[in-house]
Amino acid sequence: MTAFAPDVVAAILAHMNDDHPEDNLVIVRAFGAPDAERAAMIDLDTVGGTWAAWLVPEDETVQVVIPWPSGTIGTRGEIRREIVALHDAASSALGLPPRDHVG
Repeated sequence: MTAFAPDVVAAILAHMNDDHPEDNLVIVRAFGAPDAERAAMIDLDTVGGTWAAWLVPEDETVQVVIPWPSGTIGTRGEIRREIVALHDAASSALGLPPRDHVG
């Protein structure tokens, strides 16, 4: 397994947590923490992403580790593709409408 450079990981985490907190929540609710009140992406590598999920009503925090849908990846460009695929699968699993992923 190969890790991404720390600056790449930091940039992706900042983007996901600053610009897509609702997407993080959809992903964790579908793939491991259905009672989550909020979520943040806290790590990623070539095999998947890790999210922290805050549960209600206990106010407990759990980690949700989700493998990339396409398997092991190796480039920064593949990260976006895999997060979009996770979000699409999560939305479908939760019965949410599909969304355009522009930008």
